[in-house]
Amino acid sequence: MKISHASYIRLLKTNYLRMKKLILICIVISVTTSGFSQKGMRSLLNGKDLKGWNTYIGPKEKGGSPVGLNVDPLKIFSVVKLDGAKVLRISGEENASIATEKEYENYHIRMIFKWGDKASKQLNSGLLYHSYGEFGAGLDVWMSSHEFQLCTGKMGDSYCMGKSYFEIPAVKSDDGKSYTYSPTGEKTTFGQGQTAPIAGKSADYENPKGEWNVIDLYCLGRTSVHVVNGKVNMINYNSGKIENGEVQPLTKGKIQIQSEGGELFVKTLGIEPIKAIPVGLLQ
Repeated sequence: MKISHASYIRLLKTNYLRMKKLILICIVISVTTSGFSQKGMRSLLNGKDLKGWNTYIGPKEKGGSPVGLNVDPLKIFSVVKLDGAKVLRISGEENASIATEKEYENYHIRMIFKWGDKASKQLNSGLLYHSYGEFGAGLDVWMSSHEFQLCTGKMGDSYCMGKSYFEIPAVKSDDGKSYTYSPTGEKTTFGQGQTAPIAGKSADYENPKGEWNVIDLYCLGRTSVHVVNGKVNMINYNSGKIENGEVQPLTKGKIQIQSEGGELFVKTLGIEPIKAIPVGLLQ
């Protein structure tokens, strides 16, 4: 069967348009389901130095004086080469914070990190978000904030640092001493003077030591979602800060990463603005 040149050109155009539409649909589905657009991510790390960040080292002993702001004689925070790439190293030797100079609101953060071989206490750290106020408000070191717990065995827990506040659906343990996030649990208040300061994750999705963990944090308005290696294990609601005994909305703040006992390496720390939390993560 012969086909005219004009018909052949029309056929090529039709197939091209169909393929273009299919590719566009695939891209939209990918971004919608994962919430992550590599093109839209901006790195918070420059791979050279700590420009854009402040460091703060707390007291070396309880009741002591803090080492202070941007004074880091032990090089707790540094940029090093690992596996052929420049990464942020956090030694974990002392309780300390590295915090962005800027505040962020309505965003998705992706952090890729793994533990090192050194631990002065335990493999412990945290990604602190909506950070505000002065250093030292939380455990004499960190700004008031919400903590996405990174501690091994507890990755995904939600901790109200300083004067932060959350409402989280949770179930009480049999001994009544702890609470665990559950989508069908009773809405419970967390923070200073509330039911409890910590809500445990619903499940453990941490990778074995030595492997990279991918952490995704979605914050929109007063809601945040913790995702560990692609799986949700915490949803927080009604983010707030406690002022004069009352809860005020808390929707933005600086980003902190803790030095708290364990050596860790951060190879990716990207952020992108969002207008919605992917629907699949809230179900």
